[in-house]
Amino acid sequence: MKMPPSIFNDVIGPVMRGPSSSHVAGAARIASLVRQSVKGKIQSVDVCFDVNGSLAESYNGHGTDIGFASGILGIELTDPRMPHALQIAKENGVQITFSVSDYGATHPNYYRINAVSDSDVSTRWDAISVGGGMIELQSYNGFHLKINGDFYELLIVIDADKKAVDGLLDKIKNLTGLPEFCTINGNSCQTLIQLKLATPVRQEILNQLHDMENVEEVTYLTPILPTTSRANCRVPYVNATSLLASDYAKEKQMWKCAALYESIRGSSSIEYVIRQMDHLVNLMEQAVDEGLSGTEYHDRILGPQSYLIGQATSENKLIPGNVINRVIASVTAIMEVKSSMGVIIAAPTAGSCGCLPGTLIGTAREMGFSREKIVEAMLAAGLIGVFIAESATFSAEVAGCQVECGAGSGMAAAGLVQMFGGSVEQCVDAASLALQNITGLACDPVANRVEVPCLGKNVMGAMNAIASANMILAGYDKVIPLDETIAAIYDIGLKMPQELKCTLGGLGKTPASANIRKKLIETIK
Repeated sequence: MKMPPSIFNDVIGPVMRGPSSSHVAGAARIASLVRQSVKGKIQSVDVCFDVNGSLAESYNGHGTDIGFASGILGIELTDPRMPHALQIAKENGVQITFSVSDYGATHPNYYRINAVSDSDVSTRWDAISVGGGMIELQSYNGFHLKINGDFYELLIVIDADKKAVDGLLDKIKNLTGLPEFCTINGNSCQTLIQLKLATPVRQEILNQLHDMENVEEVTYLTPILPTTSRANCRVPYVNATSLLASDYAKEKQMWKCAALYESIRGSSSIEYVIRQMDHLVNLMEQAVDEGLSGTEYHDRILGPQSYLIGQATSENKLIPGNVINRVIASVTAIMEVKSSMGVIIAAPTAGSCGCLPGTLIGTAREMGFSREKIVEAMLAAGLIGVFIAESATFSAEVAGCQVECGAGSGMAAAGLVQMFGGSVEQCVDAASLALQNITGLACDPVANRVEVPCLGKNVMGAMNAIASANMILAGYDKVIPLDETIAAIYDIGLKMPQELKCTLGGLGKTPASANIRKKLIETIK
């Protein structure tokens, strides 16, 4: 039932505010599905994190609490009200509490949620945020299931065991139509029928399902991802090996291979894919411009700095390198918008949101390239991201910053090669070389904020992308194929100690970090 990655679901997105896609966008998406499942008005929600996971330490510094409150209230991640979601919840009488306990969670970003309605009915969910804003709901009121937010979901609780379900299931399918997937599990008293559908269900059908004999409960969830899924989705390639072996790689440019992939994955036209990427690039360029004009926010470590590159360049204070300096300023600008709760695009994550767009937009602007060139480069980068999502992860909590800033660097390298007219093979090789250069990169944010050393790592990833693209365009040997490089990075990440995979060690545990965190807490008070 695993779906192939989507460029717009898994790689370039979500469009959001906040410092972390895993912790903010993931939390908001989980909460959005929880909100849909509650019958009546939500009165209170308790979210419990495992003491050994990353969220126990970072949920109130990385914005998990704000993101979750936004999802519960139905406030979009781009809404200007989003940073104030906790206060809005309080004003509307919705009590949201966060707690920590030791329950042996199997994932560092694990949620145990209990939502209570105004009729005092509890709804319980277990969920995880898997990286880049992607999520997985794993348990509903004690029933095991899997929901990623890419289908219309029907959860039907039957007052009967599995043996009595068959006849009722036929009646349900007659009403809803054949589902894309159907799973059944339960105990001696109750059974859960989970139907995944590719199209919406009308309210009159939901009413008829409610009225069926033995049906105790019907819960209907709508998708929260931009690209929905379907059964039997067959994409033309899922890794670099299959791409390079295809006829598409021989006849087309990398961006065209990417557009074809996403059109097939999302059952849309290639023209739609290009328009959608153009829209995202427009938002990325707005973030660059907003950051360069100056940003302010009370709860951050770094003040505005991106303008300093242009100022120092005009005063002849910098080492010459117009593209490099333009890229540094662009990366910094996007990171500053993120840190001021402005609108950015996780690409592939919020913590690494500056590297890919800052590299491509900064280079294109300095070289006088068109928006079309940037869109094509971003599509090429997106396909590299698909291969990483398929075989590894974008979660620093799982594999360190090598799969966030590192992944952004590899994607940017491929995008640069596309921008400068390289072949499909050269795009793939540039991504491999860039990824090889960042193996073992730790994730250790200072003072529980995604600012330091995150800014420097985004800039480093950009410089690595430029060097790697130039090396491949000049004819250097990448030595290790991309798929093997991705596998090696994932293996290294799984073997890294948890203390080096987000918040729990490294620079984040220095005395300076502790002092900065103390000052930030005092400032907020």
